[in-house]
This record gives sequence, C-alpha cells and structure tokens, in this order.
Amino acid sequence: MPLTHSPAELSAWLRFSLEPGLTPALRYPLLSTLGLPEHIYSLGASALAKVVPQALAIQLAASTPPEVQEQIERTLQWVDQPGHTILTLADAEYPQNLLTIADPPLLLYVNGDPGYLSRPALAVVGARNATPGGCENARAFAQYLAGEGWCVVSGLAQGVDAAAHEGALQAGPQGAGTVAIMGTGIDRVYPARHRDLAHRIAEHGALVSELPLGMGALPHHFPARNRLVAGLARGVLVVEAARQSGSLITARLAGESGREVFAIPGSIHSPLSRGCHALIRQGAKLVETAQDITDELGGSRRSADSGRPAASTRGRARGQTKSVARSSQSPATSDNEDAPPPEHTDTDASDPSDTPLLRALGYDPLHLDVLQERTGQDIPTLTAQLLELELAGHIARLEGGRFQRLKS
Repeated sequence: MPLTHSPAELSAWLRFSLEPGLTPALRYPLLSTLGLPEHIYSLGASALAKVVPQALAIQLAASTPPEVQEQIERTLQWVDQPGHTILTLADAEYPQNLLTIADPPLLLYVNGDPGYLSRPALAVVGARNATPGGCENARAFAQYLAGEGWCVVSGLAQGVDAAAHEGALQAGPQGAGTVAIMGTGIDRVYPARHRDLAHRIAEHGALVSELPLGMGALPHHFPARNRLVAGLARGVLVVEAARQSGSLITARLAGESGREVFAIPGSIHSPLSRGCHALIRQGAKLVETAQDITDELGGSRRSADSGRPAASTRGRARGQTKSVARSSQSPATSDNEDAPPPEHTDTDASDPSDTPLLRALGYDPLHLDVLQERTGQDIPTLTAQLLELELAGHIARLEGGRFQRLKS
C-alpha cells in the first residue's frame, strides 16, 4: 500500500507518470518549480505555460483522459492488495541510491518488501544464454554475497540473472535477499517461465518496476531497466557477457555513476568471456572469488553476531572443479514469450557445431563425472559422444580425464 500518500495524491502521481509528452526533461523542472503533482494539476494553463510549452500546459490543465483514469483506478486496486507498494520521489522510503542517477523514476511499483531497496546491494548480471559454468558461478557468488549481508540485484532474465536470484534465495532467511528489476509492468513476469522464481523473490525480497501495470516486454525497456539495476547497487559483477551484451550497458552505467565494476575472467575460446575481458581491459576489477568483491567494498555487511556461511559456499569462480550448486533452471524452450527482445543480444554469431553436450561442456576443462551430472546421460553414451566430437575437432582430451571445447 502507499506509505505516505492519500488516494488523491497517489492518483496525481500516477497521472503525472502516465502523461503523454511529459519527458524527464520537463518533469523535473515542473516538480522543482511548482511542487507536487496534486498541486500542478490544480493550476490553470497560463501558470503551467510559464514552465512547459503551451500545448502541454493546456493538456495538464484539462481533466484526466478516460483511458488514463481507467489505468489509475486499476493501479489503485492493485496497490490495495497485500505486499503491493508504490514509492514516489516524495517518499522518505524511496531508495537514496537511485536519486544519484541521471533519470530517477517518478514511481517504483514494488511487490514484496520495499525495505530491500535500501539495503547495501550488489548487482550480478550476465548473459541470457549463459553456460552451465556461468550459471554455477552466478549462483555461488550470489549465495555468498547475500550471506555476507549484500542484497543481490538483477534483472530476472534467464541465464545469469535467474541464477543470481536463485543463489541469493539459497542463502536463506539469514541472507540479505534479492531484488529483481523488471522490464515489464509489475503484474507481468518476463520470461513467463520465471513466474515461480518471481513469486519466491516477492516473498523473500522485492520485485520492482517503473513501468505501468500491463506493460509488456519491449526492446527499449531493458536498457532503462539496466540503469536501475546499476543505480541500486554499490557495484556490478558481470559473470559472462559477449562483446555486444545488455550486461555491458549495465556495467557502463555503473561506472558512469561511480559504482565499482567487477568481472569474472573466462576461457579465451569462449564468446561469452569476451565482454568480461573487455571490461577488465577497461579497468574493471578481475575477481576469482566473491570475497574479492566484499574485500574491495569493505567486507561483510552482516551484523557481528550473524555468523558466516560455510566455506563451501564462499563463491569461487569455477572451471576445473565441481560446483557446489547446480542449476535448477528448466531447459530452454521455443516459447515466444520467453524469447529475448530483438535488440538485446548476449551472443556472437551462432555456432553451427553447437550441440547439447557442447553447451553442457562450456569452455572450461571438465571431468567426465561433471558432464554426466550436467547432462544426466550414462557414461557409455557420453564417452561415445565425446569421441565423436573429438574426432570432429570440436573438443580436446586433456590429462587427468578432462575435456575442453575448442574454439570453432
């Protein structure tokens, strides 16, 4: 429910956020010059025209259009439900970190506990089509960070984002939780396969959107979402990213707003390592363990008596060793609702030699038993497939019974 506003005040904020043609360049001068939206809408066109163009002044002075009023009524019904909150720029509970970015949202729709938005936070982002190893790293790092008192912020996308949210939830009730910034309206989960994950985040963290109810996933929503991911956090960890990736937008925005940028290095053969390597060349901090991050940012954010997580969950980047946590994501499907928007890519050109086994192998050397665990296949079947891939020049057999994918 709204924390400090009457229905009339919140209705004015909602109309202000939905007003056609009212760009950020016009919103903030209006607010700073004339006051809160309820007062702005009480003024006549002549007074408003001193701050905004005449046509917009006439629009603001007119009655609320029916379609906008319908959206406002729908939103007021939504916010009356348990666990639903709308934070405005005028709320004391509005996260202070977002006030430091270039375009703080007028409103934040929150499903869950809005207090999570003001916790010390770190963003964990990366490729949608992450390798199994990338998801394992994201999950292990996030679990350790949440256990150390850092709320994990990400974007609810498939791949690294989902694994990061899962890892933070695995830290349990003593962890700092997780916040998912959505590229849709708060009442629509994208991708649809993450409905259960979104429900768990709302119970043990918060779902957040700046978009109106009912808004679907459009390409331009995701760079805007990324600025909030970067803005809420003290730093951003990029786990895997191709050279053209939305994760690099998040990292750039973080750097521009004075946040720390961290990156996990990977195989020189992996397309999903190239974005991380580029960030490291540009000055991002190379990290091998999650403790590298907490040390850089001043250590744990836990209270002195809350203890530390077990050593096995301290978030070491995994390559040749087995992972502590395995991915619980469903395999990718061809569901159109789950497909990434067309202008938000995480990969280089597709690999014609790609197979499920190669995807499970990734680009790090792995033992046969790890591959068996990832694929669920029996040893004879795996051995036959690996031999075929080796003869075709797609993988190499290394010492110690390990296999590594070769650059195509």
